[in-house]
Order: sequence, then C-alpha cells, then structure tokens
Amino acid sequence: MAQESLFDKLEAEAFRQGLTKRSRESMNWFRRKVDTMSKIPKNKMIKDPRLIKENTPKIGDMYMYHYDPKHKKTLPFYDTFPLVIMVKKAPGGFYGINLHYLPLKHRAVFLDHLLNITNNKKYDETTRMKLSYNLLKGAQKYKYFKPCFKHYLTAKVDSNVMKVQSSEWDVAIFLPIEQFQKARKTTVWADSRSKY
Repeated sequence: MAQESLFDKLEAEAFRQGLTKRSRESMNWFRRKVDTMSKIPKNKMIKDPRLIKENTPKIGDMYMYHYDPKHKKTLPFYDTFPLVIMVKKAPGGFYGINLHYLPLKHRAVFLDHLLNITNNKKYDETTRMKLSYNLLKGAQKYKYFKPCFKHYLTAKVDSNVMKVQSSEWDVAIFLPIEQFQKARKTTVWADSRSKY
C-alpha cells in the first residue's frame, strides 16, 4: 500500500477549516497544528510521495536530506536532517539556509519575506527564490538568515536529496523533522535569536 503524504493530509485538514494557502491564517494554523504533532522520523519523511528526488539541486529551491557533518565533533550542535534553501554553490558542495535553526514564528516571517522574491507566483515546478548572499545580508528584513546560513558538503549527504515542491513550502517549514544533536531545539533557537 502506498504511503499517504503528510502534506496531503495536512492540506486537506486546512481546507476543511476553510483556510487559503499561503495566507497568514493558514500559516498560523499550520504552526499551531504542528505543536500538537509528535516528531516525524526522518526515514519516514524522506519517503513522502510529495517530495521529489533531485539529482542536481538548484539555487532557490528547498530540500531535505540526511546529513553527517564533517566537523560534528567540534560543533556545539548540528542538524542531521536539514530543511535547506540552496543559496549558492560552494567548494565541495553548496551554501544553504537551514530553516530548522529558527523558531517556528520566525520561520514563518522569514518565508513570508522570501516569497516576495520568487521568480514567479505560480508555485509550481518552475517557482524558486531569487537568492544571493549579498541580497540576504543587505536587508534588515532578511536578518533571520544569519544563524541558518551553512556550508553543506555533498560527500556528507547521507541520502537522496529530496525537493520540497514550492506549493508545499509553507507546510514544510513547520514540520517537526529537525534532528538536532548535542542540544535541544530550544537551546538552538535561543542561540539563533542572539544572532539576529
């Protein structure tokens, strides 16, 4: 039997509540809903039928994957299942924004700003964010990127890279899938808040 998509399940429930996608009301509803959900195992999440296996990740798209950091012994904490928006290519991999480093409310605010810099408003397979490091560091409204900006090495990605479709971005940011090691998420979020 095919696995039911968590995205479909949550979106159907939101629809029954009369919520419009990407509205402030729906974002608040998803955030409250996720507070009642238990942690989703990363092995289950990565098999969600709404995710798309991506062989060549592109700048401005959102991805999730298993990750084993090269310097995990010296890092104060790290996420082994990041939710990343790719910003640019980097030596041995790429730079990306791991949204898990932000408290849920700040993720919603940050995504709201990022949705204003997409290449189109179709929210289909052609939609991506028009990002650059200079853009992010140059405007106060993007300040939330600071603790989230990470260098990911392709050789340390431990699974398929799964693309989150743009139509699912507003759901994905709230899913309880972060896998922080060496610290609780509340500790990570407190550290992030101190950086912006």
